[in-house]
Parts: sequence; structure tokens; C-alpha cells
Amino acid sequence: MSKEKQHNRFFRVIQSTIAGLFGIQSERNRQEDFKEKSPFDYILAGIIGVIALLVIMTIVVKSVLP
Repeated sequence: MSKEKQHNRFFRVIQSTIAGLFGIQSERNRQEDFKEKSPFDYILAGIIGVIALLVIMTIVVKSVLP
């Protein structure tokens, strides 16, 4: 796989994961994601995304509450 394709795929997985986490993924993009041969990239990005979201929320809540 060329570097450009890897770069595009990386950003595609990140964009798709963020959209999925916030519930704004379009049906067309969701169908494209399910055409991929291996779901490993999406699973890994989803796990990292959920952990990052929880850490950010914890930091925000701790900074707002006295």
C-alpha cells in the first residue's frame, strides 16, 4: 500500500470513528466502513476514542467542580 493511501486511510478511520462516537455518521459512510476487509483499525480507533473521550470529560468535570 502506498504512503498516500495509508495516509488517507488513517484519516478516514479517524474521521469515521469520531463521527460514530458522536452519532453523526452518515449511512453512506457507514456502509463504506463495513466494506473494509478488516475491522481491526476501526475497533482499535474506537477503543482509543472512547478512552480519550472519558479522559477529556473527567478533566473538564474536575476543572469545573470545586
